[in-house]
Amino acid sequence: MKQVTVSRKAHFNAAHRLYRKDWSDTKNEEVFGKCSNPHFHGHNYELIVSVTGEIDPETGYVIDMKVLKELIKNYVEDAFDHKNLNEQVPEFSSLIPTAENISVVIWEKLRPHIANKNDLSITLYETPRNYVQFSGTNQ
Repeated sequence: MKQVTVSRKAHFNAAHRLYRKDWSDTKNEEVFGKCSNPHFHGHNYELIVSVTGEIDPETGYVIDMKVLKELIKNYVEDAFDHKNLNEQVPEFSSLIPTAENISVVIWEKLRPHIANKNDLSITLYETPRNYVQFSGTNQ
């Protein structure tokens, strides 16, 4: 069977600070630069969620886009949009909210809701020129 990838774009705005609590402000600034601003800073994140699998012969879908849209809204947008990731999103209470870590957290939130036979990939744009991709594993 042929594998097809379907993707849905989404958007959320969020603030964060890149820092380690066990480091001094000086050390944090050396490593993270202005992203370690103690007053936080924000991004307009662009998200692409991609699902790869075989086309269902009954529906013609890999995944119903309405279902994918609702999953993204319920598990990503509602959880992250207009939030301070460090202070309001439990997954980042002890995890630095880098774009890399955010993409993994999004994947972990969505993976249980995507059929195991399908692959899931997250592309997260922190800025128009800086983005990360995470595909995880199905194992």
